Amino acid sequence: MAATREMLAIDVGAASGRGIVGQFDGQKIRLSIVHRFTNSPVQLLDQMVWDAPGLFHEIVHCLRAGHTSCHDIASVGVDTWGVDFGLIGRGGTLLGLPRHYRDPHTESAMDLAFQTFSREDIYRRTGIQFLRFNTLFQLIAMRRDHSPLLAGAEHLLMMPDLFHYWLTGIKSNELTNASTTQLMDARTRSCDYELAAKFGINPNWLGSLVQPGTILGPLRRQIATDTGVNPVPVIAPATHDTASAVVAIPASGNDWAFLSSGTWSLLGAELPQPVITAASLAANFTNEAGVGKSIRFLKNIMGLWLVQECQQSFAKAGHDYSFNELMELADQARPFHCLVDPDDASFLLPPDMPQAISAFCRRTNLPAPAEPGQFIRCCYESLALKYRHVLLQLESLTGRQIKAVHVVGGGSQNAMLNQFTADAINRPVIVGPIEATALGNVMMQAMGLGLVDSLTQIREVVQQSVETKTYEPKEPAKWDEAYGRFRTLVP
Repeated sequence: MAATREMLAIDVGAASGRGIVGQFDGQKIRLSIVHRFTNSPVQLLDQMVWDAPGLFHEIVHCLRAGHTSCHDIASVGVDTWGVDFGLIGRGGTLLGLPRHYRDPHTESAMDLAFQTFSREDIYRRTGIQFLRFNTLFQLIAMRRDHSPLLAGAEHLLMMPDLFHYWLTGIKSNELTNASTTQLMDARTRSCDYELAAKFGINPNWLGSLVQPGTILGPLRRQIATDTGVNPVPVIAPATHDTASAVVAIPASGNDWAFLSSGTWSLLGAELPQPVITAASLAANFTNEAGVGKSIRFLKNIMGLWLVQECQQSFAKAGHDYSFNELMELADQARPFHCLVDPDDASFLLPPDMPQAISAFCRRTNLPAPAEPGQFIRCCYESLALKYRHVLLQLESLTGRQIKAVHVVGGGSQNAMLNQFTADAINRPVIVGPIEATALGNVMMQAMGLGLVDSLTQIREVVQQSVETKTYEPKEPAKWDEAYGRFRTLVP
């Protein structure tokens, strides 16, 4: 048996992060969480930003905790969410704090963009779905607002690449995260220089794009000394957290879909080439780069953000429910009392989520929820029905028949939503691994170190290392009737 190697995955999500040591013996992998931390946006005057220095402090803490835990870390890699970035100026200085994707400054940026390139032309070139917070529209909004940061910028680094830069001193952007910018050609997997230049964006800002599994360089000696970790290789995993999660899905063949469930839900399939058609544009599906030459053909869905924001609103009103308590209340609520489209624009950043849900119900002539259990059940049932809607679109656009959906991520622990999803789509839902993102991160580091040589081998290791749970559909007729009502609510 091969000697056990220990690799540190640092997974920074939009609400929390953690450092996880993966121990790999050549056949199985075991994960141990060594540090957890929160990640909250900071409101500075009229800007919502990320505390990037504070997050890097936590990343260094992960290194220190990893060293304390195992003493022999072989490599380190960071993954985060997509679209957000830092601008680097002269001398390698971060210019300002990275803007949060929910910051409202991008509200009119898409309309401004379409004055230069049509929606159809942008999609034909990039294959990326239209979300107002995409990197392209953030940069257009900055140019519209005459941001002084643009004049001093020499590099643009996506969030995980910013952290890798601070760990190594090396500037690069990894492919899977860079593909979320809407600045890349989905077919060539390289920057679309003409598109960038037309919008006044320096196409050289993205710099060199590296493949997942690339060794970027050694950990800077100062950080190594501070944490006790040797100057080990820093390896770019699939740095977009969903890309890392898809790496670790324990599946084979091509008759499955993935659902990365968390604050955002991302539902899609792994394809050998992009799908860029009038129909995929109309459905607003995206083509993001995956490991190897694969494409993550998927659609973003608002996800458990609705539930999280409802929970916060209830707490402000003096009712501090746990998620388990909310689930119990939802279980007692009447089924299908009210439904909403989770992706309605009013849910992106509302002052009060329950009020936004009630307002949506009034606009659509539906009964509004009256108590916490009804709000939460509305969110779960609406999400499950939206998954069905997107899955049907996915099958139509790809010509594939999907026989099962693999659910990964923190939301996979939600038994009620898992069962509702199986019921709504009338197909098995296979849940696990919960820590798919960290597993994918660690295994791409293992590939960088030469311990595995293919995505197929990685998934075989995951299958041998984790347990999954299958939810079978129940009462499909009731969900068919509910879907007929839900279908009238979505574009």
